Parts: sequence; structure tokens; C-alpha cells
Amino acid sequence: MKRRVGVRWTIGDVSPLGFEALRLSIRGARRLFGEDAAYAVVVNSLSLEEARARTGSVPDGVEWRAAGGFPDRLRRWFDDGMAEGVAWKFAPPRCFPDRYEVSLDNDCILWDMPGAMAAWLEESEPRCLIAADVELAHGAFTGMTRPDPRNAGIRGLPPGHDLERALLTVLETHAAPLTSELDEQGLQVVALDLGRPAHVVSTAEVSICSPLWPKRPILGRAGAHFVGLNSRDLPWNYYDRPASEWVAENWANHRPELERRVGP
Repeated sequence: MKRRVGVRWTIGDVSPLGFEALRLSIRGARRLFGEDAAYAVVVNSLSLEEARARTGSVPDGVEWRAAGGFPDRLRRWFDDGMAEGVAWKFAPPRCFPDRYEVSLDNDCILWDMPGAMAAWLEESEPRCLIAADVELAHGAFTGMTRPDPRNAGIRGLPPGHDLERALLTVLETHAAPLTSELDEQGLQVVALDLGRPAHVVSTAEVSICSPLWPKRPILGRAGAHFVGLNSRDLPWNYYDRPASEWVAENWANHRPELERRVGP
């Protein structure tokens, strides 16, 4: 049975390369899921018009939405910086509650169907979906679920799944405010494992693509997540060279092949 899919992205005032990646991510998703899927870009920290202009040409049928709807019940668990920053992924928690909702980071580009995602879409008793990572980065939630490192650059929710309720269940157990992006990621990792453990997209299929070890500057079979690309300036050196230069060079090296894989 063909599943109804919705794909969403969250974007703020990121680097120009981050908007280049969003353009390719939208093209890749449109090629992968087709015209029957729904698509939305949720914009924060700048206008919809500015976000569309920075992104450039994308396929028809993409809805651009202003961020909003951050649940009041979640707000008390986030400090001011979190509620105004990385917690934008929960504003709103869901865009397509009646569909299989795939949330992609703007710098995560797919050109083929990962095996775990295909299994998630075909399962008779649906659960959640998340991506693997190459290092543990779950913040204050480390140790509250499986020890495998995971990354919220890909998040999948089945129709009717109450993400807000799942997040609250974890927060009420944790009983401390979130203060970092790692906390926000760890919260999602734990919440998506409630009930039945989430399907996990492997790094062989969607690589964590960066020249900064322990990540690797390679493409996966089905996609790649270019972590670090959104930052205008990574404030450290790697082998006596600015980390931002390494990240930008890695992107430039892969961009022609990415353009070919996601199609026109």
C-alpha cells in the first residue's frame, strides 16, 4: 500500500551554503517522494520572502510557512536560548499529522530511499525513524535509551503520532531544563524510542559527511548529512586551518555530484 508522506524542513538565518544545501535537499526529496507527497519549509529568524530568495529555484508544490505553534506545555523545559534557538524544530511539533512525516535538516540531502526508511513506510504497526551518527551527542539524555549514537537530522513520525506527548513524557522523567543543542537532540532520540525502538538509518546509507574526524568526507549510498555547513564561522582550527574552510571545501568537492544525483 502506498503511504501518504509529508516532508518538512526547518530553516533560520544560516550561512549561504546552508541555503544551497536546502535547495538540493528539497530537490532530492521531491525526486524521491514524488508529486503526491506534501512539502513544507518552516522559516524562523527571517522573512519567508528572504528565505525563498536565499534558497533559489525549487520544485513546485513546496509550502513556505512562518514558524509558530511552539507548545506551551514544553516551554518551561527550555531556557530562553533554547526556546528561541534550536527548539525551532518543535514550532510546530508536526506539520503533517495525518501523514508519515519526514523531517530533514536543511543540510541533509537524500537521492535514494534508505533501507530503514523503506521498512518504516511498509511496516504494518508503524513506529518512528531516526538517523545514526558516528559519535554520541545526546547531551543530558545520554544513558536514557539505547547506547547507539543517533542524529536528529532525519526524523520520521507515523500518522497520528503525538510527538508533543512523547517529548513531555521524557521531560517529566528528566526533570531539568534543556540548555544546549545536544540536549535537544538527545530529547528527540529518547522520545522516538518510546514504546517500540525507532528504525535507524545507518551512516553507510546516509553519511555524516565532514572532513572533521570522526566524521568522514564521503557520500552515503542514499544520502549525506553535511554537518557544520550552516555555521558562518566554526570558531576553531583543524590541523592549523580554520574548520570552516575544511567544511566549505568538502561541500564544494561534492556539490557537482550532488547536483547530478538530485536531478534538475
